[in-house]
Amino acid sequence: MPSIHTNRTKKSDANTCGTGMGLRDLAMLAERPLVIVGPTASGKSDLAMGVARLTGAEIVALDSMQVYRGMDIGTATPTAAEQAEVPHHLISLVDPGEEFAVAELQARARAVIAEVRERGGVAVLVGGTGLYVRAVIDDLRIPGRYPKVRVQLEAELDTEALHRRLAALDPLAAGRMEPTNRRRVVRALEVTLGSGEPFSSYGPGLGHYPAVPFVQVGLRWHRDRLDERIAARYQRQLADGFLDEVRALGEASISRTASQALGYKELLEHVRGEATLDEALELAVVRTRRFARRQERWFRRDPRIRWLDAPTSPADVLSAWHGAAAAMLAGD
Repeated sequence: MPSIHTNRTKKSDANTCGTGMGLRDLAMLAERPLVIVGPTASGKSDLAMGVARLTGAEIVALDSMQVYRGMDIGTATPTAAEQAEVPHHLISLVDPGEEFAVAELQARARAVIAEVRERGGVAVLVGGTGLYVRAVIDDLRIPGRYPKVRVQLEAELDTEALHRRLAALDPLAAGRMEPTNRRRVVRALEVTLGSGEPFSSYGPGLGHYPAVPFVQVGLRWHRDRLDERIAARYQRQLADGFLDEVRALGEASISRTASQALGYKELLEHVRGEATLDEALELAVVRTRRFARRQERWFRRDPRIRWLDAPTSPADVLSAWHGAAAAMLAGD
């Protein structure tokens, strides 16, 4: 592992070894961008900042909620000072009243990664939203949404009958799912009928993990410690003005997606007089802990992720990134 330096390089020094790493090392990392994944409150953003300081990297956020302006405290969006120190991309893109689809973030993220690479930079991606991460690194072909078709399908209560209909239209897709898995069956039929293309034509599905030119590093916390971190983060956010941020949102139009953001949803109930602050906070903590479990299960399914026990250091993450990138390039 090359020596590293703790001071971020200036823009004009991006192509020098001012970070303490050789040009060859930085070029290798540029070809194999880092993706830091893990559950909420696991410290992904702090580690990304630390790695960026060591390498001069730019940070690309793959988060379904940090795209919204004015939802900074509750989504742990990097502060203005952090953004001034390290370039950040794909945060505060749209107003909370707008919907923002995964396909749009996918297109923007891949364009940003390419642009950073073209000017000789290094990208570090940070993601807790598993589907957004997969969409970007695997370049998934994202099916559209067809609400009118979905309403018609939901009117049919017999899920197995819907599965038989799917089998007649797209036997490959039908064979990939249980006949009783209503969510998957309805979605596959929605896309098949709405787009006029078989659902299976959009790719092998999320159960397929091909080789990709990214290094994924996951943060693994003991469950009790992560639970403590989640509760402590809410207390810090309240002290930083989270409730005032939610009150401001409550006076404006907010999209269906933004209104489901953890913490915001529960505090909005308090603002509307539907719950006390303590009740809203307790519910937010419980729901966030459950969400963290789901995130952990999602990421554990991906065999390409290299796991580090947390807490860990930016230097350890950089070492894992460097070693994995070297191994990947050696195997090309």
